[in-house]
Amino acid sequence: MNSSEKKGLLKMIVKFIHKEIDEEALDYFAEGMTEKTIEKNSTFISTTKIHNEIGFIAKGLLRGFYIDDKGREINTRFIGEMNFATHYKAFICREPSKYCFQAVEKCELLCFDYNFIQTCFRLYPGLEKFGRLMAEAIIKKMDARLESQQFDDAEKRYKDFLQEYPDLHNRLTLEHIASYIRVTRPALSRIRGKKS
Repeated sequence: MNSSEKKGLLKMIVKFIHKEIDEEALDYFAEGMTEKTIEKNSTFISTTKIHNEIGFIAKGLLRGFYIDDKGREINTRFIGEMNFATHYKAFICREPSKYCFQAVEKCELLCFDYNFIQTCFRLYPGLEKFGRLMAEAIIKKMDARLESQQFDDAEKRYKDFLQEYPDLHNRLTLEHIASYIRVTRPALSRIRGKKS
């Protein structure tokens, strides 16, 4: 995928989220992005550095995870094509993320840094509104995830995973999926067996 195709995808997603945004704002936003390639198993967002950029995934798949007190990687999110990769709180607070974002597959991203996005918000009210709509979507998604962990059983969490990520179950390992829905791999196999 070439640079203009990636920027075209980005503009399409921004326009989908904020339908009334003007072309000048869209062009400014797309032209300010930098391209980045993240190799499989490499890190996009680290827990050791200030989280300074958001990535739009044109191609590939990232996973967000943290390490629990027993040293296990606990998956919290999967981010595929045409989605934005960020730990929003760390980004706006200018601090290291508590989550690591790692490439499950080689990723091609368009990235923008904190200072650029602040300039976008200052110059273009349409981009500021887009930022607010994105923040609202992130908050709703994270609240739904938290509620699911607290109130839903494992079968419901697996069903929700399939609904939220319908195209990812064949791109992830069973360990990644089991970690995400907070069950052991044998328990996940039993749940999957019931669905067959």
